[in-house]
Amino acid sequence: MGKIRFLIGLWAAKMSIPVMRITGHNATNYPGQIAINICPDFLDHIGKPEHIISVTGTNGKTTVNNMIMDMFDAMGKKVLSNRAGSNTRTGITTALLKGANIWGKPKYDTAVFETDERSTLRIFPWVKPEYVLVTNLFRDSIMRNGHPEFIGDILTANIPRTSKLILNGDDLISVSISPENKRVYYGIDRLDTDLTECINLINDIRICPKCSGKLKYDYLRYHHIGRAHCEDCGFSSPEYDYAGRNIDYDKKTVTIADKNGSGVYSMVNDSIFNIYNMVAITALFREMGYPHEKIVEAMKHSKVVESRYKLVEENGVRIITQLAKEKNALAISRAFDYIKDVPGEKTVLLMMNCLYDEEHWSENTCWMYDCDFEFLNRDDIKEIVVSGPRARDYRLRLLFAGVPEEKIKLMPDELEGARRIDMKKGTAVCVFHGVDSFDLTQEVRKILVERAGKLEG
Repeated sequence: MGKIRFLIGLWAAKMSIPVMRITGHNATNYPGQIAINICPDFLDHIGKPEHIISVTGTNGKTTVNNMIMDMFDAMGKKVLSNRAGSNTRTGITTALLKGANIWGKPKYDTAVFETDERSTLRIFPWVKPEYVLVTNLFRDSIMRNGHPEFIGDILTANIPRTSKLILNGDDLISVSISPENKRVYYGIDRLDTDLTECINLINDIRICPKCSGKLKYDYLRYHHIGRAHCEDCGFSSPEYDYAGRNIDYDKKTVTIADKNGSGVYSMVNDSIFNIYNMVAITALFREMGYPHEKIVEAMKHSKVVESRYKLVEENGVRIITQLAKEKNALAISRAFDYIKDVPGEKTVLLMMNCLYDEEHWSENTCWMYDCDFEFLNRDDIKEIVVSGPRARDYRLRLLFAGVPEEKIKLMPDELEGARRIDMKKGTAVCVFHGVDSFDLTQEVRKILVERAGKLEG
């Protein structure tokens, strides 16, 4: 009876896919939901590829997942993935049934799955990855993942003991998960810009995870990312197995080294966050046995998806649209900090529209006060336009951050904000948007590009 129910669920789900595409849907979640509704233990029955890679963590997992797939594509290897971003049980179920024949047997030998951290308890009992790459663990949305150690405990409880972990050695929360598993660590050697005291509003690990003594940071990069030790018990950050070093922002290269060799890699993006992603991906491919030369070449074909970051230069104006995940204080802080390195004067449009998605709506604004809006209080930022449903909340938070009131322009309508924001040649317009407004962001970008094209002088 179980096999019959599984096949009915498989065939019903497969038949729903062309129907959904005809009606303009992506079919990334719903087929999996159909399969699970008909056969609750569908994941136990569906055939899986022999080699499975799971990418999880608070921030960066979609980017890393898609970069890995870009590299496999460049190598000519056909790999199954949920690269559309459906990273919960129904999304991974959908990917597996798409990658199976009509009898449920796998058509791929390798899969790469972006996996939501809290969904691991519903996925890993049946989908057992050979490698688990963890990007980082940070404080996330207060609605779901507000406590990173809580998320770390979920991962520890659910990651199979047979999985090998690829962990960020500069993140003392990540390195503590699943202590019984085999692991390697990646990180970035000390930089000239590193600090010894945290300048961010949040630092999620200040005390030793072993003895609760005060941690002493050898250096800090941002928030709790860096290297630390405890003077009371001797606990310290682990040594790297894979290290990023010799970062050259002019040539846009980074050297990634391990005990068996090194390679000089072209940056996919010059943010330190994406350099970490590159080192993590290199560690994964090295663990799978690929030589540096082949990884270097494949990584030239990977990129940060345009929904995350896009730069358009039009008639002397740099137009930057960047994802700043609403309700995630750290993700927004990293985005705000990044633009300090954008040359010249700039104007900013804030449109992190976290009230448009009714399913995930929250009136809680506490995350804004964990977020470093203070990074926008800079002389080279000449104007900040606040728009969308949270426009007045953003205005208030900017005032608390010390931004002069005359710099802040309130424009609740995002398109009108794009039409009214100050723009002139030789400057940059930086747009920060949320995950609920990709289509709207494209409209805003189009308006800004058209305006830039008409500038004179």
